[in-house]
Amino acid sequence: MKNTYTTSLNLPKLDFILLIFRIGISILMLFHGVPKLISFFSSEEIQFADPLGVGQTMTLAVAVLAEFVCSIMLILGIGTRIATIPLIVTMAVAAIIVHAPDGLAKQELPFMYLLSYVLLFYTGAGKFSLDHYFLYKAENKDK
Repeated sequence: MKNTYTTSLNLPKLDFILLIFRIGISILMLFHGVPKLISFFSSEEIQFADPLGVGQTMTLAVAVLAEFVCSIMLILGIGTRIATIPLIVTMAVAAIIVHAPDGLAKQELPFMYLLSYVLLFYTGAGKFSLDHYFLYKAENKDK
């Protein structure tokens, strides 16, 4: 019973759960990014929100970069902390600006993604990632 209320960090388990979390959240974000990627390269005129006033095409390009490219980077675990920055910004804009008039029901999902990416920004990718592989390889090359 006392183990139920204790907190212990088991690093191998933490690395594994970071892998599952990182891949899971990235796959879910790809469901948002792939349609934007298709829309970006389609021959139809771009119709996309422009909350920051930089133009619909530029806003869609940044959303594609974040939601598609950065999600692929997170799945691979490469450049994890850097890849989370565009995702954090995109989700903050979606939650605070784009969906502000819609209320919490529409803001909830971007806020959940935002919190997920903040977590990954602070934890990094974990041991099961290309970040770790290349860092480990570089550190052991000198020895």
